[in-house]
Amino acid sequence: MEGLDPNRLPRHVAVIMDGNGRWAQKRLLNRVAGHEAGAESVRAVIETARRLGIPYLTLYAFSKENWQRPQREIQALWHLFRRFLRSERPRMMENEIRVRHVGDPDGIPEDVYAEFAALIHETAHFDKLTVNLALNYGGRHEIARAARLFAEDVRAGRREPDEMTPEVLASYLFTADTPDPDLVIRTSGECRVSNFLLWQIAYAELYITDTLWPDFREAEFVEALREYQRRERRFGKTSEQLAQERSARSAPAL
Repeated sequence: MEGLDPNRLPRHVAVIMDGNGRWAQKRLLNRVAGHEAGAESVRAVIETARRLGIPYLTLYAFSKENWQRPQREIQALWHLFRRFLRSERPRMMENEIRVRHVGDPDGIPEDVYAEFAALIHETAHFDKLTVNLALNYGGRHEIARAARLFAEDVRAGRREPDEMTPEVLASYLFTADTPDPDLVIRTSGECRVSNFLLWQIAYAELYITDTLWPDFREAEFVEALREYQRRERRFGKTSEQLAQERSARSAPAL
């Protein structure tokens, strides 16, 4: 796509999909209509990531905090999610897209999770694009769970306490076999991470757009990727150090 360097695309993009309710309110619709419109943006972003060859995409679909919303809206969200899984299954299979769950299965309605688990199983062998759906997810909960699992392994004699390192802790997270996000996109203009992938986004580039999620389609996604490519990721180093490293890599071998 114009203006994008295919060699500098992020390996993993994570998205905080925000603004469905405000989109609906601006149009004098109920909030559920906003979520339904947002599902079209999910399809567009998945398809764009697939065509660009981005290997990992994580979408924040339902947080632990979302249980505090009106019960009617919660029920509508689960109904929409189940319908989305059913309608998208042929597309996922045809395009060899792997679907994974990031989050806590407990609390998700049984019929919804049965549909979800079936799709996860059916797509487990695909590797062109992995779509992580963060559902019933909270970053603090994930880290606490990882610490608890490590403690259980210590108690069972499978680990020693001094084995704890950042890498070991990461192996207990929901995203253990997924690289950390390079780019986090948040729609609707809110400047916060909302308990999303707190451990994993330590070095991610953050891109905030005022666009509401139902209006976020291919063009907006590509613009976020362009902005990502305009940035310099330093990981604690200076620009001069990075320039020297690039020069050393491009120097002809003697």
